[in-house]
Amino acid sequence: MERFKQDARRWIELGKINTDAPVTWGIILKLLFRYMPFRAIAWFRFGNWCQRKRIPYLPGFAQRQIFSRYGLDIVIGADIEGGLYIPHPIGMVVSPARIGKNCSLIGGITIGMRNTWEFPVIGDEVFVGTGARILGGITIGDRAQIGANAVVVSDVPAGATAVGIPARVTRING
Repeated sequence: MERFKQDARRWIELGKINTDAPVTWGIILKLLFRYMPFRAIAWFRFGNWCQRKRIPYLPGFAQRQIFSRYGLDIVIGADIEGGLYIPHPIGMVVSPARIGKNCSLIGGITIGMRNTWEFPVIGDEVFVGTGARILGGITIGDRAQIGANAVVVSDVPAGATAVGIPARVTRING
């Protein structure tokens, strides 16, 4: 539930990381009613909860609901911290080894394996631009930024900006 509350805080003031905002059931219901992508994240959190509790059938049901209703292909059971922000879920594939806190995945992206059964590890507060591809057993450092349509197949250090095909680090902040 705490991860879901962190997700909700990202929707109270759209896209901003707000760790102090109060989250009540009334606010959650208002956000669920207002924002379709937030409903997809709610289904994801519900599916993860069911999987942890070993409730049969419901994790698969949740995953099918997310895909058919919202066009988001996200792996139920994936280790994704709170504060996930996906404003445009249609056409996205999210299959990571891990995603840290307060990450923004904008639209049309693919996160998954490349040639072997290895998946990316994405740090905290990472921004992934529209159309980006993050592939293979690589690590994206905390507060990194991945540019639109970048194809990332090698590690990106913390605080770096990576752009291009294949993606290259163009700047490291701090």
